[in-house]
Amino acid sequence: MVPVPSEPADETDRILELEEEIDQLKEAVVSHAVVDQAIGMVVALGRVAPDAGWAVLKDVSQHTNIKLRRVAELIVIWGREGEMPPEISAELEEALERHGPTQIPGSAQGE
Repeated sequence: MVPVPSEPADETDRILELEEEIDQLKEAVVSHAVVDQAIGMVVALGRVAPDAGWAVLKDVSQHTNIKLRRVAELIVIWGREGEMPPEISAELEEALERHGPTQIPGSAQGE
């Protein structure tokens, strides 16, 4: 019988760990992009600063008990399709009231 070359178990385990880590990093990149898009929408539509946009997303997530990434996905879908679950919509409005809107520089409202 001819011996079949095989990788030591340590190397195989390490390869599997690295492949899992790569998958997690890919997921994190996608998640980060979706969250950034949602923050951009909140900033533009809610007239809030970027830090407040992040705070709004966190508030909506915490008050609805829905993961932040899922809240961000729903906001991005809303921007594309115009539909949002009522509980997200209501909490988004409340969070925007708590965090903004900011005054637009040079507008007549603040003068």
